[in-house]
Amino acid sequence: MPDQNELLTLLNRFTKREHSLDEVYLFDLILCDNEIDRDGDCFSAAALEQLRDRFVGVTGIFDHNPRCGNQTARIFRTELCSDPGRKTKTGQVYRFLRANAYMVRTESNADLIREIDAGIKKEVSISCAVGKQICSVCGANKLRKPCSHIKGRIYSGTRCYHTLDDITDVYEWSFVAVPAQKAAGVTKTCGGACDPEKEAMQSALDAAGQLLDRLTEELRRDVVRLCYRGGENACAKALADSTVHMDADALLALRDSLRVGLAAANAPAQLMPGQAGQKPPVQAFRLAPAHRSEVPYAKS
Repeated sequence: MPDQNELLTLLNRFTKREHSLDEVYLFDLILCDNEIDRDGDCFSAAALEQLRDRFVGVTGIFDHNPRCGNQTARIFRTELCSDPGRKTKTGQVYRFLRANAYMVRTESNADLIREIDAGIKKEVSISCAVGKQICSVCGANKLRKPCSHIKGRIYSGTRCYHTLDDITDVYEWSFVAVPAQKAAGVTKTCGGACDPEKEAMQSALDAAGQLLDRLTEELRRDVVRLCYRGGENACAKALADSTVHMDADALLALRDSLRVGLAAANAPAQLMPGQAGQKPPVQAFRLAPAHRSEVPYAKS
């Protein structure tokens, strides 16, 4: 960690004139980490590195309100840190993105500085754009090919969550009241007034999702049974195990393929036993006389 003078040098790269330590207020914050948050999302290792590079120089505001008057601080340094003694819910080493930010000391922000020092203004949130949102169950990119898996639910022993990857842009970071991440607070949505129509629609979608989950699980069990119809061996087991990560479309395709293969395997032989040396009888062929169709032809 650089000392105060080194931090001041880095800070002054973003000012029109050099400022002294007495003129600015420096503070540290954790922007985000690789833990699964309250929304069922987590950042990949590559995404954290991209965020580290992109957040240098980004402004801080309140509640993700992009008004100019809301600008209150700026990040001038970022650092990706690890805690080898701590593991995430997915079993990875805990990593987090730390940032150094500054504000110019003025009469208008004196109360804010006191609230930061007292731990009142503490939780922060980032706003960014991602190119990939990977499902932990099937590996689908939800932004390109949505799957039926729902975050927080368990599918054949695998909990569904989304890994955010491929950071395409960062917008700002904010002081917020209730963050999604417990350590840093990545808030991607903001609450609003209750909408009965939206609630009813969401309830219907949840019910449809639960029904689809049950039907998909039944389909998965049917496919697993078909995998072992030809005998219990390593290939059948590997194929059956692969169904855990398949969505309904993939399961249907595999089921149809297995049914075709089993039908071909059970089809009767062309020659019955004892007929291997026999030749099929020669059939007589006769050409039928040609005739004209009396059905009228209409062209439209």
